[in-house]
Amino acid sequence: MSARTSHRSRFLLALTTALTGVAVGATPAAADPGGTPAPATPLATAFDTAAARYDVPRDLLVALGHAESRLDMHGGAPSAAGGYGLMHLTSNPEVHTLDEAAALTRLSPAALRTDPVANVLGAAAVLRAYADQAGRTGADRDDVNAWHPALARYGGAHDPAVARRYADGVYDLLRAGFTGRGETVPGRPVAPLRGGLERAGGVGTLSTDYGPAVWAPASTSNYTVASRPGSHPVTRIVIHTAQGSYSGTVGWFQNPAAQASAHYTFRSSDGAVTQSVREKDIAWHAGNWTYNTQSIGIEHEGYVDNPAWLTDAMYRASAALTRSLATKYGIPKDRAHIIGHNEVPGATHTDPGPNWNWTYYLQLVNGITGVGSGTVSTSASTLNVRSGPGASYPVVGSVADGATIAVYCQAVGSTVTGPYGTTAVWNRIGTNRYVSDAYVLTGYDGYIPNVPRC
Repeated sequence: MSARTSHRSRFLLALTTALTGVAVGATPAAADPGGTPAPATPLATAFDTAAARYDVPRDLLVALGHAESRLDMHGGAPSAAGGYGLMHLTSNPEVHTLDEAAALTRLSPAALRTDPVANVLGAAAVLRAYADQAGRTGADRDDVNAWHPALARYGGAHDPAVARRYADGVYDLLRAGFTGRGETVPGRPVAPLRGGLERAGGVGTLSTDYGPAVWAPASTSNYTVASRPGSHPVTRIVIHTAQGSYSGTVGWFQNPAAQASAHYTFRSSDGAVTQSVREKDIAWHAGNWTYNTQSIGIEHEGYVDNPAWLTDAMYRASAALTRSLATKYGIPKDRAHIIGHNEVPGATHTDPGPNWNWTYYLQLVNGITGVGSGTVSTSASTLNVRSGPGASYPVVGSVADGATIAVYCQAVGSTVTGPYGTTAVWNRIGTNRYVSDAYVLTGYDGYIPNVPRC
């Protein structure tokens, strides 16, 4: 058997293992006294296979996927930047990770775009190729901190500061730990070896228009220079969902091929914000020239089909900007003037999507920004946390009896009777996490003053 045939056979065996979860000729796992071990999920097997095949740290791959997509394939639909799958393999005039993955794995572009196992394998192959080209040895590859330059290159950003922030975001996930789609990565100390990007700085220049924002200018090919509000009145704010990650979106606006931009982009995890176009200039975001000339465009990290991206931190940070812009330009703080991309005449986009909570957002914009607190009281040891405001929603966690919780907003849901009476009020204590107010002592009967409605 030739070396090439042997290599190909081993690869097909690995792919078959990843797709089926069963290795040909493997001995079945022995059952422990408690019963047969639960089989690995296809996604877990995909990460196991890719990490072993290309000698890339498994948790690094999972963190990259979580940063890009929350480990979601999005039905094979591309991101705004032309990226596919949970690992965001990209094919656009400037970034070619999808094409590189096809060449390295010999898998078809169609498989890499739509099959999660192939998608993970492709990303691992590209990262390994970047590490090899940088002269990383086997010992280097075992050190998760040595992969920062490969991650930065994978993100495809033109600006070194944006490239650094992209890779830093993956290491932030490794440092904090996370859980999603059946994958749990525990937190650990990390000290990424940034190489030349160490000098790029972690924050960069701050915006002169809005103090909290970092300035990372879009390519001059992606917006129109103007002198607003003198040249054009600013009468609206347009809310977008990026259909991509935070750093990926900022990097895409720096790509001359994008032919798109927004003034501001927000990060899901903590509400961090980057400005890409000065407010005086016209960003290309609305798909309608008149609306472009008369509006500020605000992007939000995430995808319209996944509400997990819509964190309270991002809502509150975005609303603070919108409130500031409305005051600066005399824009009424209402739904006629603060609109979704889907509401622009002639729009072909659906963002910010059905999961965007306009009630909550507009209350925050109008200054109803309090965060309540309460103490859980239940006859059981824990109280179920549900994904929505009602007993029919799935249980997504629990809180202990006697625990103190934060209440970000309150919604009307199913009626529940508990230690504090009968009520239809539910308290949102996190992203898609609700508990009945009947089990929470807040000091108020029902709604908490200055806490928004959901």
